[in-house]
Parts: sequence; C-alpha cells; structure tokens
Amino acid sequence: MVVLHVKRGDESQFLLQAPGSSELEELTVQVARVYNARLKAQRLCSEMEELAEHGVFLPPNMQGLTDEQIEELKLKDEWGEKCIPSGGSVFKKDDVGRRNGQAPNEKMKQVIKKTIEEAKAIISKKQVEANVCVTMEMVNDALDQLRGAVMIVYPMGLPPYDPIRMEFENKEDLSGTQAGLNVIKESEAQLWWAAKELRRTKQLSDYVGKNEKTKIIVKIQQRGQGAPAREPIISSEEQKQLMLYYHRRQEELKKLEENDDDSCLNSPWADNTALKRHFHGVKDIKWRPR
Repeated sequence: MVVLHVKRGDESQFLLQAPGSSELEELTVQVARVYNARLKAQRLCSEMEELAEHGVFLPPNMQGLTDEQIEELKLKDEWGEKCIPSGGSVFKKDDVGRRNGQAPNEKMKQVIKKTIEEAKAIISKKQVEANVCVTMEMVNDALDQLRGAVMIVYPMGLPPYDPIRMEFENKEDLSGTQAGLNVIKESEAQLWWAAKELRRTKQLSDYVGKNEKTKIIVKIQQRGQGAPAREPIISSEEQKQLMLYYHRRQEELKKLEENDDDSCLNSPWADNTALKRHFHGVKDIKWRPR
C-alpha cells in the first residue's frame, strides 16, 4: 500500500493508505471526503464546547440582543424551553449573545467534553507524527461519538437552527465564513505531488511506480488555485539546527578574531634566545635590584 501524507499548503493533515493501482478519480474524491469530514468534526467540537458552557443556540432574531431589548420586543425562545439538558440546567450567561445560557450540569458537561477529547484525538494532526493512517470509517466514528453525546445530554434534540444540529443533518451554511473557504468540493479537488498534478484519468502507479511501500507527500487544492508551493529541501527542524550550527560557528570565529595573535610571543617557549642563555648559564638572571 502506498502511504499518502496529505497536506493543505505547508500544513500536515493526515496519512492515508491506497494501493498503487488506485484510480486517481476515486482516490482524489476519497482524500477530499476525509479532509472535509475532519473539518466537519472540528467545527462540531468547537460548537459543542460552547454548548457545554452556555446551552443551546438562541433564535436568529434574538442573538446579540440584551435582556431589555428581548423583553421590549416581546421575543420568546420557544425551542429553548423545550431543549432542557438531562439532569437540569445551570445558568451561565453567554457574553457573545449566541446561546441561551442554560448550560448542562457538571456531570453532563463532562460527558460532552470527554467525547470532544476522544473525537479530537481521532482527527488530530498528531496522527501523522504517530504514523497512524486515517480512514473515512475512523472519522465517521468520531462524528457518531459526538452525535451520541449530544443525544445523551439533550434527548429532546436541539433547535433546527442550532449549528450542531445543522452539521449533523448536513444543512450547515458556511457561506461567507473562513470555515467555508477551507472546504474543498469533491468534484473540484486536485492532488499534487512533486509539482505535478495527479490527473484523475490516470492511476496512482503511473506517477509513483509499482513499489507498494512508497510514501509520498501530496497536497490537496481546489481547482483553479494553481500549483501549490513545492516542499522545502530541508525540514523546518533541520533548518533550525543548521542555523544554530552557523550561529555557534560565527561566535567561535568572532572570539578567535578578538584574541591578540602576538600574546603568545611573551611565552617562555617563544623566546628564540632561551637556548643560548641556557648554555651561557644566564638563564634566570634578573638585572633589577631586589
């Protein structure tokens, strides 16, 4: 199996295994699917952290308003009254004004946070350092764990406008957001390796050969964004070590230049008349009076 180290720009994303005989049409879609699913899991983890701290989402027409404004406009959070967390709620005001402040109790909060940690471990970029290959099944498992935690804490479900529910139902609206810019459509995804586009009409082996134990770095791009930057010749860690070596060497040369080269001439071994005076018996005669 060929191991693909998938990157977006210079940032590592995950490792993925594929046979050398893989059709690049299917492989490109597979890489894009895993990449986008990991982004979905990251968005869910972020929103669920807020859910654990401040409760469910407020209706769009109530977000950002003060309590006085809500009372003056006679607005009512009907879904907030239905979506009560298991074991009761604890009020913790959301300073941003996005959530209703009815947070789960400490026990239920820990259920959500523990699940978030487990999901983050599955999709973590540290899996690359650990040489663990990620599959779509692993990411789906992380998503299922997150969904299960929400169902445990909120058995009545979440409001239809809550971003967590919308993510689970694949109805999320990411238009105009940075998160939306990160998503790559499967039909528009491109894989690049060694400054070459891996064309979908070919097989992986057409580029990397028949060796099934090959490991390559591929970069995923949106069609139309052009070729990504090539990988540096040396890694950032190697560059740091090289700069450290040259810095030390420069300091050593600087110290050598500061030393007086003539200072050694005052040493006894540098006296070219020492042997003559030794044979004349005047080696250690001092002419100054005591």
